Amino acid sequence: MTTLALGAAQPPKRARKRVLPGFGLTLGYTLFYLSIIVLIPLTALLFKTFTMTWPQFWDAVAAPRVLASYRLTFGASFIAACVNLVFGLLIAWVLVRYQFPGKKIVDALVDLPFALPTAVAGISLTALLAGNGWIGQYLEPLGIQLAFNPNGIVIALIFIGLPFVVRTVQPVLEDSEKELEEAATSLGATRWQIFRHVILPAITPALLTGFAMAFARAVGEYGSVIFIAGNMPMVSEITPLIIIGKLEQYDYAGATAVAVVMLVISFVMLLVINALQAWQRRHAGAPV
Repeated sequence: MTTLALGAAQPPKRARKRVLPGFGLTLGYTLFYLSIIVLIPLTALLFKTFTMTWPQFWDAVAAPRVLASYRLTFGASFIAACVNLVFGLLIAWVLVRYQFPGKKIVDALVDLPFALPTAVAGISLTALLAGNGWIGQYLEPLGIQLAFNPNGIVIALIFIGLPFVVRTVQPVLEDSEKELEEAATSLGATRWQIFRHVILPAITPALLTGFAMAFARAVGEYGSVIFIAGNMPMVSEITPLIIIGKLEQYDYAGATAVAVVMLVISFVMLLVINALQAWQRRHAGAPV
């Protein structure tokens, strides 16, 4: 009886107040916002492509000039992502493991490609690397031409993709357990063995995620590339420029056909990035 009386005397629990409105309202707003911003434009893109017959679609996406742009776009993006994979890891390592004057300035400069308009980046790189530029005027007499050819495209893509690798690897290095490195040192491991067997396995998921993000960013880059590429058909013409050219010629169906190919590849890369991020969270012990 006493237990029942105490239980009856307890006040009823109040429902916990939420900062945001109810689930139904927030879900409805989310779906509406995504539909307006993402789904409707993509659906319109697909519907415009469906106005073409299959031979017309194939002729638009498999023309020699378009295929050459695919090879350049994805090849240059892959090379730039590989370079950023190596040097992004080095920069992240220096920012995490060492103290030096001006470290905060260097750390802030890593984010400069995020804040700098891509067109400004392209103009700046061209002013540096062109034949009459600050650096190019000394390299061109030696037979090294870095602007107005595929070399310039790779350099521009390295510039805009570097922060993705650095900012993905940096927090993983900061959270790494240095006790494991000290234990390996006490057991007689060399620095290379510590890096290969202790550090590298821990940061590999983050490295792959940063690589995929830098690659995906480079594939869709336009503003910083067109100023330094030269834009010569079959030589230094990227796929986004092909799409812009078709639009200027009022070939909307052809432009949307090439855009759909890029869209499909982007979705595939997005799935790969999400899978790598899930792997990274599982590797770190966090809930997926």
